[in-house]
Amino acid sequence: MKSRLPRSGGLLFSLPSTLSRRITSRRYTAPSSSTSSASSPPKQRLWLQLTIVTATAAGIGAYARSQQDSESAILNPVTFTKYRLVAREPVSSNGSIFTLKPLKPDGNREVYEDAWKTGIWSVMFKQPQLQIGRDYTPLPPLSPKDQDEQEEGSLRFFIRKDPFGEVSRYLHSLGVGSSVEVRGPRIECEIPSDTRQILFIAGGTGIAPALQAGHTLLRRTDADHKPRLHILWANRRRDDCSGGCNDTSAIDEAQQRSWFSGLFGSSKPSSPPPLDPTQDPAATSLMVRELEALKAQYPGQVTVDYFVDEESSFIEKKSIMRFTDSASSNGPPGGNMILVSGPEGFISYMAGPKLWAQGMELQGPLKGVIKELDLKDWAVWKL
Repeated sequence: MKSRLPRSGGLLFSLPSTLSRRITSRRYTAPSSSTSSASSPPKQRLWLQLTIVTATAAGIGAYARSQQDSESAILNPVTFTKYRLVAREPVSSNGSIFTLKPLKPDGNREVYEDAWKTGIWSVMFKQPQLQIGRDYTPLPPLSPKDQDEQEEGSLRFFIRKDPFGEVSRYLHSLGVGSSVEVRGPRIECEIPSDTRQILFIAGGTGIAPALQAGHTLLRRTDADHKPRLHILWANRRRDDCSGGCNDTSAIDEAQQRSWFSGLFGSSKPSSPPPLDPTQDPAATSLMVRELEALKAQYPGQVTVDYFVDEESSFIEKKSIMRFTDSASSNGPPGGNMILVSGPEGFISYMAGPKLWAQGMELQGPLKGVIKELDLKDWAVWKL
């Protein structure tokens, strides 16, 4: 959901009800003749009353603001917490991994842990000049070093610079050391405890929630429960996922038109160049390295297939059925999820558009490619 903040105006707090009643009910009454000589002039008393009320309201406002500032030391869904941009690593020509750390890290570890246990979650970044916000999904920690940073309260985000996105352009304009205001967490999708297998269909930066889903699902692994995750990741250009090698055969998909071309025009299919798994790690995308680290941490439980628009490869029905058929034959029905994340057009093509109603973003009816497959025993969720 892309939530927005009020542009201007609006009180950040409400006056106490007793004070409100005193302000609205108090009226000046002319003194009787017997007491007029001993009483203050009407205008002086009125100004005294207004001064007292104004001072009281200002005091309450200052107290409310001080309470907001003190509460914002820990990430919470009500007020914005100040973080500092401590690192930015390029992933591709227009995307980077941002690492943010709160000014006061104490107490945030518990907040993160509760969110990780639940499922997929996001936080809102504020663009202070325009007073608007956008939700971004934190990347999970994948190494002991990242675990240490997580204890200190840091969060990492894969953010692509959108020429039409006010918040993403603002974030990409910041230098290391800049302050960023963050609010959350917001649970986007709960992953039930009995989930056995997830098929995650990701477009572009939708790979971030895919990694989140893997972190939440796979950490439940034990001797009797080994859940599986299969990711289908589509990108416009190869440099977004350079070094990525398919774990299942995708020769037939490579000859299909991409969903981008299918929506906006035709393109001549061409065979994708071969991928060399032994290539220099420096030439491998940071996001591909994240996926490879997840696969190494949970051997045999994670598989990934890559699809690139400029190579005319496309996530089509066979790509989905290859995993769902295998999953259905490897266990009892139930506990299976399909999650779809990416640009709005990508989600609509795969599973139908989400809907807005009464200021809220809803799932909407299932449509698109997944609807046509008529899959049984698979819960579908659009992110």
